[in-house]
Amino acid sequence: MVKTDVQGISAGDIKNKHKREDIYHRQKAEKAKAKRERRLQIKKEEDKNPELKETRLKNNVPKTIDNTREKEDTFVEDDEEVAQEEATDEFAQYFSGQTPKILITTSKRATPACYDFCAEVMSIFPNAQFVKRGEKHEMRKIIQFAKNREFTDMMIVNEDNKTPNAITLVHLPDGPTAYFKLTSITPADKISGHGRPTAHQPEIILNNFNTRLGHTVGRMFSALFPQLPEFEGRQVVTFHNQRDFIFVRRHRYVFKDTERVGLQELGPKFTLKLKWLQKGTYDRNGEYEWIFKQEMETSRRKFFL
Repeated sequence: MVKTDVQGISAGDIKNKHKREDIYHRQKAEKAKAKRERRLQIKKEEDKNPELKETRLKNNVPKTIDNTREKEDTFVEDDEEVAQEEATDEFAQYFSGQTPKILITTSKRATPACYDFCAEVMSIFPNAQFVKRGEKHEMRKIIQFAKNREFTDMMIVNEDNKTPNAITLVHLPDGPTAYFKLTSITPADKISGHGRPTAHQPEIILNNFNTRLGHTVGRMFSALFPQLPEFEGRQVVTFHNQRDFIFVRRHRYVFKDTERVGLQELGPKFTLKLKWLQKGTYDRNGEYEWIFKQEMETSRRKFFL
């Protein structure tokens, strides 16, 4: 077969299917080759002049949903008023040195899948204890039980169709209470190459909790961990907020040399999405600080945390 230059030929104008496909693939291969050659040429020029690379990276920032988000009125940037409020809010005692103590329980008639997830969650939070919920124990009674035994927080794992699907987090003794939708659960033993966690107190990383609501949620998560991490354990628990989805991950970092650091995932991993935040401890008829409604999604670029 005689090869011809396929540039400028429209594959759509060729009636023969096999010739049309041949022209299309050859044009695609030539475009890919030209792209590779252009990249190599740019790399050679940048190797000679590193400033060219810095300029290119600075100017070629892609637009994403995250970096073009609509700015919330409650967006916080070194706000003195917020700092003053946080100095006297419900979490102030924790940040003044109180040691967290967490009670973890389930919804009524829990299944083995729910108990298994609770066991995974207990491994993340130091000073966490599991208490089995009885058939007749209502939420108010459990909250009072936790208060009497000086628990600082309570976590209830709910389920639907034998699958954990939500977490209710109550800060004790006076609230607030947050309800999160729970998705994308991966147990530690299902993570390829996962490590084994140790009993060391982990470090905590909070990413992108930028609004007043986000600050409150971030402080709720902070209050679940001791303030003094044990760095020799090299364990980190991350709460990464992206588009109001909170990705929960646990890793161990490893120093490969003086410049490089590796990560080993310990698990479990799961995703949370805030549905409502209520003042005080849980009350069906209580006052809500924030509640998600479908009509609030007026734009793909509007986020609340």
